[in-house]
Amino acid sequence: MTAAQRPPDAFAAMMRDSHLLAPHDLPGFVARHGDHLGLGEARMYLADLQQQALVPFEPTAGPATGEHPVVLGVDSTLAGRAYQHFEAVRHEGTDGRARVWLPLLNGTERLGVLGVTVDAADDIAEGTATGDRLRHFSAVVAELVMTKTLYGDTVVRLRRAVPMGLAAEIQWSLLPPLTFADERVIVAAALEPAYEVAGDSVDYAVDADATRFAVFDGMGHQLRSAQLVSLVVAAYRNARRTGQTLAQTARHIDQVVTEVYGGEAFTTGLLAELDTTTGLLSWVSAGHLPPLLLRHGRLVKTLELQPELPFGVGLTPLGGAGPEPVVRVGTEQLEPGDHLLLFTDGVVEARSQTGEPFGAQRLSDLMVRNLAAGLTAPETMRRAVTALLEHQGGDLADDATMLLAQWRPDHPRMLLP
Repeated sequence: MTAAQRPPDAFAAMMRDSHLLAPHDLPGFVARHGDHLGLGEARMYLADLQQQALVPFEPTAGPATGEHPVVLGVDSTLAGRAYQHFEAVRHEGTDGRARVWLPLLNGTERLGVLGVTVDAADDIAEGTATGDRLRHFSAVVAELVMTKTLYGDTVVRLRRAVPMGLAAEIQWSLLPPLTFADERVIVAAALEPAYEVAGDSVDYAVDADATRFAVFDGMGHQLRSAQLVSLVVAAYRNARRTGQTLAQTARHIDQVVTEVYGGEAFTTGLLAELDTTTGLLSWVSAGHLPPLLLRHGRLVKTLELQPELPFGVGLTPLGGAGPEPVVRVGTEQLEPGDHLLLFTDGVVEARSQTGEPFGAQRLSDLMVRNLAAGLTAPETMRRAVTALLEHQGGDLADDATMLLAQWRPDHPRMLLP
């Protein structure tokens, strides 16, 4: 590597060039700067929304080449293994070169993988010159993919396997990143059917001493349901960001839905707050299924709580008459490493072709088995979605949403490459 191509100079050039970079120019940018770092044939593959395939992100092949980029399976390729296990995967070639696959991570949110070619003699272990160069390069590329996505539709379109419905478009625009991790908490969520979801949503916020999260299931289908739940999520965020308690937040959501819909529409929901210093969990149920508590590789209990009526019919009388209602708040002391699973009824009520429901027992067994096998929370969630879709033949009759949160994870750095 020449002096002009030393990593500090190459990364400085990357950052300088990135300021005038459009989303559709990312593939050429990555290939060019990979060459400057001595990493040949740098190519990005982005995960589709259902995390089943890795789609090549590269300039559209010209008519003269006739090239058709190959889509890689998450469950059937070395690139998919890198994606699943948050690790660098190496494949030795026959030409004195090796192909290396690394996950593209925005924080701990998996965007896809990066493939590059190195010399067969290069050591890619963490702490080596080549290994560090690879990881730094993939980290910068992932951040650019994430930020440049906001400026165009190129990346969004690429990650969609089929056209998305309008209701689902509304729902996906509301979502936070579906994976987060730090030393205190890990959050992983999933939303299906990805291209037609309407009434379900999930949200969370990680702050200094607390992580707050919720799942919602709005009545109805299609656009009307999406509009209802978008209002509910906005009301939830508004209450949360003004420092309201769980009970106050529940009353606020109910009041907003009641005022707008006049008792003609409602949504169930489960609001939770985890004190990330002490591990004390508090939650409110508005006609929603109870969460599951997983500990040491088994289901410890279902967190039962007498639910309130759904938002929009239960807490706020029409016209605001009457005393302020009392909202029941459940509490549970978590232990380090505990997992909490929230889900909507579309998960457990999904039926096979023979009519067999997926069920809470099957769901908890699946979670426990994957976590016990050492899989991360986001990979466990991905496999749960795959199992759910397979159970119902790939066509869910109802929206299905899940959120898995872990307090004081034992090995949060498993989510790093």
